[in-house]
Amino acid sequence: MTDTTTPASASAHETDAAKFIAIDGPAGSGKSSVSKAVARMLGFGYLDTGSAYRALAWHVLDRGADTSDADAVLAAASDFPVQLGLDPDDRTVRVGDAEVTEAIRDPRVSGAVSGVARVPEVRAQVNELFRTLVAKSSYPAVVVEGRDITTVVAPDAPVRILLTAAPEVRAARRAGELAGENAAAVAAALHKRDASDSTVVDFLNAADGVEVVDSTELDFAQTIDAVLTVIERIQGAHRG
Repeated sequence: MTDTTTPASASAHETDAAKFIAIDGPAGSGKSSVSKAVARMLGFGYLDTGSAYRALAWHVLDRGADTSDADAVLAAASDFPVQLGLDPDDRTVRVGDAEVTEAIRDPRVSGAVSGVARVPEVRAQVNELFRTLVAKSSYPAVVVEGRDITTVVAPDAPVRILLTAAPEVRAARRAGELAGENAAAVAAALHKRDASDSTVVDFLNAADGVEVVDSTELDFAQTIDAVLTVIERIQGAHRG
């Protein structure tokens, strides 16, 4: 697995936990949009770890392989020239020469992500990529959001947040993001994904030392403020 600017082969000692703003949470919790907004306000980088797994799923499918075949996924991961930027305003994702920013959101790819992400050896490789990206980043810190950032990728990060919300609220938000989609179908897909992913990592319960921000009763701006308050209290960061 390679990146043109940040090789994933870098060793674990390059991890800089202090540069992580680690945010975990289930689908529909708002972690992506909130994390991007927080990164912009603080002048930090932003890393959507889900994009890496989506890009890998796309890569496996593009090779004509079966994403439920662990060996095929591992083979694809060993030759995975992904390029992920950290600019919160430039979410371009490339795999080799292919620009896949929109393609990785295709329902076919979305349905394959869990199969790819549940392979332990693949997660280890991708997690090392995340650590190296953050360590080599020129940003003072990087807001990294995903499923196991607070517990596996950067368990020693000073700022670790679990952003969550009630299941029905998350489902409604996700349905609102997907215009034209059936709300019941969206809710069912969200719950199915949560159930599948939770067999690999616990992203519904906060580990020791992880701050919980429950956005069930909060709007978008209030959720951003709640996350910023945690960061400022722990890190002493100031909003730009």
